[in-house]
Amino acid sequence: MKTFDAEPRVHAFRDDALGEYDAVGLADAIRRGEVGAHEAARDAAERVRAVEERLHAVQAHAETPAHGTGGTFAGVPTFVKDNTDYRGLPTGHGSAAFTPRAARRHAPFAGQFLSTGVTVLGKTRLPEFGFSPTTEYETAEPVRNPWNPDHSAGGSSGGSAALVAAGAVPIAHANDGGGSIRIPAACCGLVGLKPTRGRVVPNDQSHRLPLDLVADGIVSRSVRDTAAFLAGAETYWRNPKLPPVGLVEGPSGRRLRIGFLLDSPNGVASDAATREAVTETVTTLERLGHTVEPVEIAIDPRFTEDFLTYWGMLSFLLGATGRTLGTDFDRHRMDALSRGLRATYLERWRSTPGVLRRLKRTKVAYAAAFRGLDLLLTPVLAHPAPRIGHLAPTVPYPTLIERMLSYVAFTPIDNVVGTPSISLPSTRSTDDGRPIGVMFSGRPGSERTLLDVAFTLEADSPFRRIQDA
Repeated sequence: MKTFDAEPRVHAFRDDALGEYDAVGLADAIRRGEVGAHEAARDAAERVRAVEERLHAVQAHAETPAHGTGGTFAGVPTFVKDNTDYRGLPTGHGSAAFTPRAARRHAPFAGQFLSTGVTVLGKTRLPEFGFSPTTEYETAEPVRNPWNPDHSAGGSSGGSAALVAAGAVPIAHANDGGGSIRIPAACCGLVGLKPTRGRVVPNDQSHRLPLDLVADGIVSRSVRDTAAFLAGAETYWRNPKLPPVGLVEGPSGRRLRIGFLLDSPNGVASDAATREAVTETVTTLERLGHTVEPVEIAIDPRFTEDFLTYWGMLSFLLGATGRTLGTDFDRHRMDALSRGLRATYLERWRSTPGVLRRLKRTKVAYAAAFRGLDLLLTPVLAHPAPRIGHLAPTVPYPTLIERMLSYVAFTPIDNVVGTPSISLPSTRSTDDGRPIGVMFSGRPGSERTLLDVAFTLEADSPFRRIQDA
């Protein structure tokens, strides 16, 4: 396998139409006529080609990108994650178990994303069915981290995060069923917000599952891009059961009461660098006038095993219904992680009613932890992005699951409860410069508060830029 220690960073920033714009800045330049939408798409495609040989982030290219004509991000080039239908492009879900066919229509969320005016250049890679926190495969090249290509870009939205972090495009589609927006954002030094359940148009399978874990969104290099995305998406469709987000444009100055914890509620300890990233964030928040205090979350001690069982149920269902994806679907060609998850569920299927009941009750303990608090601060992951291979599906399943559960120890709770959560780059990084993320979570519908604290921290300590590292 290739190693890249001699050239540790990969980025595409250059003096072209995209420059160093974020999505809001590029859309403004296009609107003012300073940059053409076709020019932006052309230069983005060139940037993608410049980094793709090393990052392996792209699954498919659109033959004729459709240029947005209106909306928040009119003319901004982007990519859609390859587990979401985009008309005319195949949807492969990162799997070798079937031959993907071109989608006949846009998925509901793809329609909402397109309403912001973006220009879709293609689709990004993900691990098989989004089950893994790293974008790696049994035989294909992994998606690599632009900050250090010997390390993981995270998963499952690893392809999207790699392209945005490398400067190939300003934003890209991502979705999150157990951390899949926030994990790659943390690994790649990006902003990644998982919205409240129901905040954006529901994905296709949400109504068919007993517990809907997945929320769609984007990864971005700036807080204002994520804020603008939520505001723009809301003009297309807004859930009347949730308070509107509107456009958040900067810190409000409001003093917040924030709880924090360093180790996960299920007992996984974070490493020293991650703990220091959180404690430094605590110090910054206190200096800025916020009240920060340690808290505990008394979740059911069976939460991790219950989540693993539900995870396995999803793999079992995919194996049973895979012919809806492709007539040649063969569950035996699913990767070893997917097969292992399926086997786990087959051992535990009789416990399904209790698993669902306990997972749904998690919201009670989580709500109790928020009494008197506005937000909760935690690590995103228990340690920084691991080397390629550490979490690959070629690792024996018992070892792989143990490694995954001791890595992804914070993010799944918000998926189970349905609460919003945002990953932000911390001021601290590892010795080799790999980013470390910190995470804020809130009550259902509290995206404005999450964006408020995100703007506050970004203004106080601007996020590190890969082109300056």
